[in-house]
Amino acid sequence: MSRSRLPRRGWPRTTQGAPPGNHAGRVAGRVAARIAARIAVAAVVVGGGALGAAATSPSASAATALVVEANAPYRTVTHVASGALYGLDTATDPVGSLVEPLHPNTFVQMAPGGKQLPNGEPTPGGDALVVAPEAAAAGAKVVVRMPDWYPNFPYVWVSWSNWLSAVDTQVKAVLASSYKSTVSAFELWNEPDWTWNTSAAGAFDAGWARTFHEVRADDSSAVIQGPSYSAWNSSWMTTFLTDAKASGTLPNIISWHELGGSGNIVSDVNSLHSIESSLGISTSTPIAIEEYGETSQVGVPGALVGYIAQFERAGVNNAELAFWNHYGTLGDTLTDTGASPNAAYWLYRWYGEMSGNMVTVVPPGSAGTGLDGAACVNSAGNQVSVIFGGGSGSTAVTVSGLGSAFGSTAHAVLEQTVSAGRTTAVVGPDVISSANYTVSGGSITVPVGSMNAANGYHLVVTPGSGSTFSGGYYLRNVNSGLRLDTAGGGTGAGTLAVQATADSSTTQEWTLVPEGSNYYEIKNVGSGLLLGISDESVNAGAGALIWTDNGTSDHLWQLVPAGSGEYKIENVNSGLLLGIAGASTASGAGALQWTDNGTADHLWTLTAT
Repeated sequence: MSRSRLPRRGWPRTTQGAPPGNHAGRVAGRVAARIAARIAVAAVVVGGGALGAAATSPSASAATALVVEANAPYRTVTHVASGALYGLDTATDPVGSLVEPLHPNTFVQMAPGGKQLPNGEPTPGGDALVVAPEAAAAGAKVVVRMPDWYPNFPYVWVSWSNWLSAVDTQVKAVLASSYKSTVSAFELWNEPDWTWNTSAAGAFDAGWARTFHEVRADDSSAVIQGPSYSAWNSSWMTTFLTDAKASGTLPNIISWHELGGSGNIVSDVNSLHSIESSLGISTSTPIAIEEYGETSQVGVPGALVGYIAQFERAGVNNAELAFWNHYGTLGDTLTDTGASPNAAYWLYRWYGEMSGNMVTVVPPGSAGTGLDGAACVNSAGNQVSVIFGGGSGSTAVTVSGLGSAFGSTAHAVLEQTVSAGRTTAVVGPDVISSANYTVSGGSITVPVGSMNAANGYHLVVTPGSGSTFSGGYYLRNVNSGLRLDTAGGGTGAGTLAVQATADSSTTQEWTLVPEGSNYYEIKNVGSGLLLGISDESVNAGAGALIWTDNGTSDHLWQLVPAGSGEYKIENVNSGLLLGIAGASTASGAGALQWTDNGTADHLWTLTAT
């Protein structure tokens, strides 16, 4: 639990914008920023050339380059660090379209029926069983923070009979819930190093054992997590594990908090393993870091990426962003409860899009002191995704160990999310560069000029495109075999895009207009309008439509080779893929944008008209 006591401010919420099909009424600043980003990308490619020309990777100084070893996987992708303490408020707040793209691992939430009023909140929120449907829909688990049954923090001890009754009530509520499988663990106490009342309740280790036995009496298979110290302390942990082993109450998951920076995470985990070995305890016990991040770091992507990198390297099971402000902000990656994304949200969205295996990343300096990141290679072996930050000035990312899928040329797209503070909404990331690079010795180096330590960065490397598309094409969906068309063959601005049975209609013909840097406008021949996304949305599930060319970056697309002559069509504004609603094979099913989840409806073939 955070120790701040900030009053609730009620920051304004934002709406989702105009109804589908309406591109009018854009916020001027947003349009200007997007147009500026588009112009910058078209005019200048950092370290690369125009589409079809491969850039020779410059050498990078070991002092400034982040090195990604794409051929050195070490664990499967589980989005370890994507959860949050009290990240959810209710079953619908934040909305699922904000939660699900993050692919959160675990949320630590209030005790069922709890009365905790943290940080000046006017009413309790984030009940573990209330939010469980939202967590389950996002594929996440929920940990019950049992002492948050009480309203005060630090907790005010009542009596042992009162506490054990509260324990019984919580465990039985979970057992009776249809979402009991979503609850992954019971956290017996929170930060006992300073919140446990020894004078009234006795020694904590004895209290731990007594509470442990009470939970197991109610549910013999309950997963128990602790001791949940406020910081890593070898002496505390040694004493606790010694006593827990003696009483037969070792936790199923060992936990503590990392609220003082990311630099010591790996050494803290190694210290735990040393203690376990010395006591004859298995070193494979899962580790949970229930709270991480300093107050000055929340909402700042460049400051948070180092935590992600360290948790992945250390083999932590799950880690949750700390709760310093309000319920339902997904760990302060939203501007307020259920409100708009800030810059940090996009870092965690990139992280949530990772799939396959995490691969080794070697920072140029010591952990927690500057440039760092995390990377994965997808299961097909033809995409490397890197999130990074914390560096300043001219830096670079070297990706080595590129496999045969990349051939002699790799295509690299570099984008950033610009930090603007916790309470400032950011509509989405900006593309910095997009270029082909000559693969030399299985390696490319992508320069990053004028890096800002507060910003978050994302590099995606795919096989290079050997030719430039231009002219007319039919776009056929691999999953359904149907062509991209407009609803009812319509030609008006705002007409939704659909898939349809092949015919002679010109609305099934699309002209690819090169815009430089591997970007294209996709123009409908029948209408002369451009393929875009409803309301310029960056949310998964937003519908595709045709609209006039008003300079917005949702009209820009990138064709990513997927092998066998198939392509993924990625929207530059959102980073999401063109697909078909529900992966339908029916004629008339709507086209939309969605995360890259490996389904065949995200694959297209292009046949010249």
